[in-house]
Amino acid sequence: MDLAKPHIDVGLYTNRREEQLAFWQGPVGLEFDHLGKLGGGVHQLRHHMNGSIMKVNHARDPLPELPPSGYRRLLIARDGLRAVEELTDPDGNAVALVPPGHRGVQGIGLELSVRDLAAARDFWLRAMQFEDAGDDAVRCGDSLLFLAEDGSRAAVPDAMAATGYRYTTVQIFKCDAEHAGVLARGGREGRPPGTVGTTVRYSFVRDPDGNWIEVSQRAQLTGSLD
Repeated sequence: MDLAKPHIDVGLYTNRREEQLAFWQGPVGLEFDHLGKLGGGVHQLRHHMNGSIMKVNHARDPLPELPPSGYRRLLIARDGLRAVEELTDPDGNAVALVPPGHRGVQGIGLELSVRDLAAARDFWLRAMQFEDAGDDAVRCGDSLLFLAEDGSRAAVPDAMAATGYRYTTVQIFKCDAEHAGVLARGGREGRPPGTVGTTVRYSFVRDPDGNWIEVSQRAQLTGSLD
């Protein structure tokens, strides 16, 4: 993939706006960037996270309590730590603040539960063109995904907007070309490419378990949406 940014972003959905803001800006220590309106009563509260963005998507209407996605635990490197600090956000999402270099994490890492490790590795390495980071990990820029097999887990629901970690975002230069490339290499379509004003052209693809991945061409990073 032709990356426009060497970091993946993480998106979660919540109905607990104030509690989540207090958590991510307080104990986790993330800096608020800006609010984006996604439509349908959803506001995206974006926070800087070691070059990545944590997207706290607050929904006005009650979210369904669906089975979790495969994205299970977020690791965030923090200077000055000597040991891992385990945290849980107001919706029960697992977060770990880690010393830089812990499990190779310099920016962020994300643990991903998969039903078939071989299929997952093939998707992330071949379809998404991430790099092999060894020990069942894959790398996108300086962000890591840690794959762990659990054959008993259910497939991810088709509805993306539900409480919890629900998607990751890869920032690239040409949304249409990258979207088509992922599908040609065996990925599943989530949503075809679309454009939001002059801000972003984006699409969604899905991994073998149904996890959602946003393919985003953001004008702020690429200079245009052409």
